[in-house]
Amino acid sequence: MALAKFREDIVSRFHQATVIRAKEHDALLTPEAEPKGAPTKLKGFAAPQSRPLPVIVLADISGSMSVNGKIDALNEALKTMILSFGRESRLRAEIQVGLITFGGDAAKAHVPLVGAHRIEGVEVLVAQGRTPMGSAFAMARQWLEDKELVPSRAYRPVLVLVSDGEPTDDWQEPLAALKASERGQKATRFAMAIGADADRAMLRQFTNDLEAPVFEADGVRDIVKFFRAVTMSVMARSTSGSPNTAQPLGMSDDLEDDLDLDAL
Repeated sequence: MALAKFREDIVSRFHQATVIRAKEHDALLTPEAEPKGAPTKLKGFAAPQSRPLPVIVLADISGSMSVNGKIDALNEALKTMILSFGRESRLRAEIQVGLITFGGDAAKAHVPLVGAHRIEGVEVLVAQGRTPMGSAFAMARQWLEDKELVPSRAYRPVLVLVSDGEPTDDWQEPLAALKASERGQKATRFAMAIGADADRAMLRQFTNDLEAPVFEADGVRDIVKFFRAVTMSVMARSTSGSPNTAQPLGMSDDLEDDLDLDAL
């Protein structure tokens, strides 16, 4: 009987030791429990998120833009630019587009700043009224200073100003404030003068790219050419190794046949 008891103790101890070793083995293979809601270690291997590259267009839609096909060319050029941006890779930079129009009594957020690939269509621009350019400068500065619209991780923005006349409101202080703002002074600023009546002195104050002075648009083909150059410059930035570095405007006399310019 004592022998049976001895054997029973041996079997029991062997079973307990086996269970303990099994638990220790499982503990080595099982990840350490993490608090609920804690970030998993796999997140450290996630692909980097693309950074916004804001492009803000300030477009003159005053009454004088209604003649000689100017507003029609502007509509087509903007549509083509936005479609091109929307098809661009977003691996490194996500091109965002905002369109501020100024005509009538005040500037308007025609297209709020958003990823180009999210823009399904743009309401056709209609030329009318005065040229409240100062309010457009003020709105652009507000957008740039809004951290929800332009977060701190965003690449340096691109500002594009197009006009065929002179401002009809107070514009000096709003422009100075835009240029002095943290984002405004770092932005690449392009400008286009449409026709003989454009205020070139004011446009020169806006632009800051020595390699891209105020672009002269004598006709509708020049409007398309300018926006195509802006498009190529921005897309080159978005795919480069350093998207914060401005790319030159490459003006070409060759226009593809994707626009019926003779109908404008």
